[in-house]
Amino acid sequence: MLKTTLAGLLAHKARLLMTALAITLGVGFISGTFVLTDTIQAGYDQQFAGSAGKVAVAVLPDPASDEEDRTLSPELLPKLRGLPGVTAAHGVVHGNAALVGKDGRAYGDSPTVGLSLAPPGPLRRYQVVTGKAPASAAEAVLTKSTAKATGYRVGDTIKVLDPQGRPHPFRLVGTVTIGVDSAASLYGAVGFTPDAAAVMTGKKGYTEIDLAGTVSKDTVAAAAGGSQEVVTGQELGDRLAAENGLGGDKLRTILLMFGLVSLLVSAIVIYNTFAILIAQRMRELALLRCVGATRRQVFGGVVVEAVVIGLIGSLLGIAVGAVLGAGALLGIKSAGADLPAGAYTLGLRTVVVALPAGVVITVISALLPARAATRVAPVTALRQEPEPGTGRLRLGWLRTAVAVVLGCLGLGLTGLGTFALDPGQDAMLVTALGGALTILGVIALMPALVRPLAGLFGAVPARFAGASGRLAMENSRRSPKRTATTTIALTIGVGLMTLFAVMGGSVKATVAHELEQQFPVDYALQGQSGADVAMPRTLAESLRADPRIGSVTEVRMGDVRVDGTRWQIGTVTRSSLGTVIKPKVTSGSFAALRPGTIAMYEGSKGGARVGQTFEIITPHGPRRVAVSVVYGGDTPLPGAIVPESDHQAYFGAVGDEAVYVKAKAGTDAAGLRPVIDAAVKPYPAVKVASAGSTKDDLSGAIDTMLMVFGGMLGLAIVIALFGIANTLTLSVVERTRESALLRALGLTRGQLRRMLSVEAMIMAMIGALTGVVLGIVFGWAGTRSAVAGMLFRLPYAQVIGFVVLAGLAGVMAAVLPARRAARASIVESLAAE
Repeated sequence: MLKTTLAGLLAHKARLLMTALAITLGVGFISGTFVLTDTIQAGYDQQFAGSAGKVAVAVLPDPASDEEDRTLSPELLPKLRGLPGVTAAHGVVHGNAALVGKDGRAYGDSPTVGLSLAPPGPLRRYQVVTGKAPASAAEAVLTKSTAKATGYRVGDTIKVLDPQGRPHPFRLVGTVTIGVDSAASLYGAVGFTPDAAAVMTGKKGYTEIDLAGTVSKDTVAAAAGGSQEVVTGQELGDRLAAENGLGGDKLRTILLMFGLVSLLVSAIVIYNTFAILIAQRMRELALLRCVGATRRQVFGGVVVEAVVIGLIGSLLGIAVGAVLGAGALLGIKSAGADLPAGAYTLGLRTVVVALPAGVVITVISALLPARAATRVAPVTALRQEPEPGTGRLRLGWLRTAVAVVLGCLGLGLTGLGTFALDPGQDAMLVTALGGALTILGVIALMPALVRPLAGLFGAVPARFAGASGRLAMENSRRSPKRTATTTIALTIGVGLMTLFAVMGGSVKATVAHELEQQFPVDYALQGQSGADVAMPRTLAESLRADPRIGSVTEVRMGDVRVDGTRWQIGTVTRSSLGTVIKPKVTSGSFAALRPGTIAMYEGSKGGARVGQTFEIITPHGPRRVAVSVVYGGDTPLPGAIVPESDHQAYFGAVGDEAVYVKAKAGTDAAGLRPVIDAAVKPYPAVKVASAGSTKDDLSGAIDTMLMVFGGMLGLAIVIALFGIANTLTLSVVERTRESALLRALGLTRGQLRRMLSVEAMIMAMIGALTGVVLGIVFGWAGTRSAVAGMLFRLPYAQVIGFVVLAGLAGVMAAVLPARRAARASIVESLAAE
């Protein structure tokens, strides 16, 4: 039986490869994910090992201390340097030091990292790429990626802003790679001598002290005293790996989720392929039973066939994944990402996970068809079986019951999450579960939907494509279960893409609407994210004096303590509240915001309520405040607001954290840009964003995310299209005599090719339309359950595009099967058994 099975596979090599290709793509995605993430991790591991090998013991600040005050005393460094066994000691300074770009503005949306570089020696944890390391307080270096992004070269004069926003010139003497530092990789970095780094970052102490030599951890801990944390070099390396391998595990998890979707689609394609093959080989299997093959041997033969196909597909998938991983790595690096240079890694784990996954999925997918094969009676070999699917469609009571139960349960849970539960995480989880169950119910019911949908999509071809169109429509309806199984894979892929498109469009519309309603300003002036530089009040005053500007809103911030926790409290120009800025008021009124009161964002302080009083510790002493208004919505306002006079009493005359500008009625907002640019020119750390650019940035970010998701889900759709091509190929073999008879009756080769192309298009359209409907319905349910008041937006162009592209892709999938059918000899086909 084994020889018979293997001989059958070798006799149909093309069919073998086409079936294996579906699993190849799914396994390729998974193995490519492992190759990509493992290679990135290998680069980090090399850097971690280098860092751990250079540091014997490291001293870190007390992790329980306030993050802003988390530094080590400068007096600690000479104390530790004098310990027996210490051959070198370096105090690491790490903080914000904004680099000024060639355009005169601070580079990036967040300030670059300023850090101290150890002198040449055992604690030097960076590599000089060009030039040299800084040797004096007037010299600095940039990381290689930062220099490339800003266009600076060795020998240029660069300017860096200190904590007060004042620019300081430095001579750029080199470029470096600094190893493992997530902030430096993300925002860029400037390296200084230790003394210059302390001045430019404003740090009063060290963020880390590294020691080299033979000194022990216990000796350093005893000398350091206090609550400082002391770790070995190896422990420091492990910590760096945990903190900076950021995204490695998350990236792998996200990609593997899409890989599993691809494998699920592959499983559906393989199940359908085996089901068709078993139906076509009934006489062959019956003949084997006649000559003595047992049911177990027949079952085992189909399973062996699945194992061989799964093994071939998985091995090819690992090879494809190796190429995909390398290509993705090159693409990420070419996009400017500063990834560590690690050895290309195709690990044993990749093979151990991907190979069994592909084989197991293939075997599981073939079990039901294999079981069906055991039911073929030997007497079947003596009679001609009708073509599968030509009889009356019977769903069966079990399938009908499963479809009804799953559908009702799914719709019930969806309704519960959408209408009964408050919007939020719980509601979204319930809705997602309801959606999954509903989709399973639709899959069970799919055969009953095929004939009406095929009639709908085949009506136009049947009317205008003549006999080819009518035959194509009838062919797609003659075997509803087969067509349903073929189209389910496409339904899943298109449904998920539609769901993401609806959610993305709804998020964009909601945020834009909220900004227009609550924060209708034309320009926003802010410092870099994470920077502590405030804008002088004179900037807002100069803008307010311009007659073309209708309103200028200032936002100021300050730190207080509430129950031992650090809070930020802000104030907003009083005349703008309720006029320019219109936050959603949950309770109370902004008219009641008077001295001694505070406005709170809903959910703050465990659910603030009007009339509640509590004490705040300000820089000028404790004050008691009463909540006068609670507000919510999507607003850039601070989480807590006090009157301007109170804020001045609490913090003094602090600068503005943000300034919002609105043009006077009748004035072109775009015409104000030169005025604002001139006003902020003396302040390079100030960033100017227009309302239009903010919306464009938001839309661009969401569109990019959708494009990435669409690209990954596109693999599932490609696999589904291979399933359509596979089904058509097997159908061509199955209908060899029928096609020859049509040719003999006058159907031309072109008409035969057109018939198969239209048939493929109808199947693709059935899957796409079902997916689009499910995606829209559950996209709407998702918007209702995610956030209260979220707007629903249907991206009509994208949805129509999904359906049209699916139809065209279906036609493309039919090219090879149609060519094969058209080339077949009429005489030989009619003579075939």
